[in-house]
Amino acid sequence: MAKRKSPGGTPATVALTQAGIAYTLHEYAHDPRASSYGLEAAEALGLDPARVFKTLLACVDAALSVGVVPVSGQLDLKALARALGGSRAAMADLAAAERATGYVAGGISPIGQKRRHPTVLDESAEAFETIFVSAGRRGLDLEIAPADLVAIVDAVVAPVSRR
Repeated sequence: MAKRKSPGGTPATVALTQAGIAYTLHEYAHDPRASSYGLEAAEALGLDPARVFKTLLACVDAALSVGVVPVSGQLDLKALARALGGSRAAMADLAAAERATGYVAGGISPIGQKRRHPTVLDESAEAFETIFVSAGRRGLDLEIAPADLVAIVDAVVAPVSRR
């Protein structure tokens, strides 16, 4: 996998480049009418949806946390809370998620957020040599080895997805 910067970059690509982590950018035409940004990415890039991951923010015991799960599934909030040693979890308010990450919905990357939040990557990612996550804007995904994603965001790997 080649390391590649986009012109100007996003906080995610800048963080990866600074850390010396290999990634590949994949751009696609984003349709603003898409009902699921993640499934749109999988389809546009011709990928199995199980290999494309979405970044979701939740409040675990009132602290913002990140769950990274396949676009074909849903975030299991109870499992997320357990993985982070918490007792309760609820989805974060969209505006709060955008403020806390510096990204807009549909383009939230687990990498390069304004502040680091506890992050859990669904264990299904380990079945793939590389996975796809948002690169920080709609219509742009990055391909990265799951272990590299875990390393750069200091993620916990746990079963946090359900179908």
